[in-house]
Amino acid sequence: MTERPATVAIVTGASRGIGLAIARRLVDDGARVCLTARHAEELDAAVASFPSGTAIGVAGAADDPDARTETVRRTVSELGPIDALVNNAGINPVYGPLADLDLDAARKVFEVNVLGTLAWTQEVVRSGMGERGGSIVNLSSVTGEVVSPGIGWYGITKAAVSHLTATLAVELAPRIRVNAVAPAVVKTRFARALYEGREEEVSAAYPLRRLGTPEDVAGAVAFLLSADAAWITGEVLTLDGGLLRAGGTA
Repeated sequence: MTERPATVAIVTGASRGIGLAIARRLVDDGARVCLTARHAEELDAAVASFPSGTAIGVAGAADDPDARTETVRRTVSELGPIDALVNNAGINPVYGPLADLDLDAARKVFEVNVLGTLAWTQEVVRSGMGERGGSIVNLSSVTGEVVSPGIGWYGITKAAVSHLTATLAVELAPRIRVNAVAPAVVKTRFARALYEGREEEVSAAYPLRRLGTPEDVAGAVAFLLSADAAWITGEVLTLDGGLLRAGGTA
């Protein structure tokens, strides 16, 4: 009996937080993973923590076309044809009402969160996934579903990611499945301004009475990439401990 080759995946924004947890879960499930992120030193440290032969790292910004091309090239060369892509990279350097939003900053957030997601998808499709088939999971957010004061523009870009997911799912079917996860507040460095120093107060709005962890998101992503989700595409899976059902916002 021929052994099935390991799944090969790319995870963007994977040097820490949710992206790193996703990469770890995929490796634990038997995959080989390329982690990519902006900062080489932090990325190298993350890759070094994986078992030998299971992970590589390629440093570069998610919105850099050359970095995307090099990441895909090295992944195919060193790990094999790409079966899965997790578009996790995202930024949110602005806070406050939209009336005061710096438009240059807004363009940058859109470039990374929305166009970056599309561009990575285009890159892996061109690499052969379009012919071989595969699965893509995008990181959206509950802020794309409800108004979240102070982080409105981030939410708008994530709403775009959710709609992008649905559109790609239809366009890339039947060879490629495309889904998304939409977390509420997850305990990461990226989100700490939303809960640091008042975690108990913030958690009280969640029916499950706790914030999310990177591992909560990683488990959902692993499921959507797996054969167990073979008849699921175009879905946005909300991961929020019941927050939206209880009328809350992130």
